Amino acid sequence: MVQENMRVAVGSDHAGFALKKEVIKHLEEMGVTVCECGCMDGSSCDYPLVAEETCALVTVGKADCAVLVCGTGLGISIAANKVAGIRAALCTDCYMAKYARLHNDANALCLGGRVIGAGLACEIVDTFLQNSFEGGRHQRRVDQIMAIADRK
Repeated sequence: MVQENMRVAVGSDHAGFALKKEVIKHLEEMGVTVCECGCMDGSSCDYPLVAEETCALVTVGKADCAVLVCGTGLGISIAANKVAGIRAALCTDCYMAKYARLHNDANALCLGGRVIGAGLACEIVDTFLQNSFEGGRHQRRVDQIMAIADRK
């Protein structure tokens, strides 16, 4: 079950546009508040800028998490992980999505619009949103990940 009043920022470049629209439709049917970012009509745009725009909504507290889509999910996940405070996970199945949340406290889910279909993508999104960080022994590792970003 997705938590009540959840707010999700959803962004894509042109390669992820069609899948983004399917994910948004699915989220809205579940009652999730969606803030759409990035490509709005399939026109070419740059995934690093989309990642930054979408993830900023998470880091300033306007969204609880983000879902990002590009062609493979790779580029947008790399870009998202450059945003301070973001732990983005590229997931291609529900197992990865579950453990991205449980063990890594991921706050951004990345998907490949040219890699997976809408049905699987929506299942992955559901799994990501229905799980939360376990803490415990995993907190130390998340803290270590975040400390890397603080070292310059």
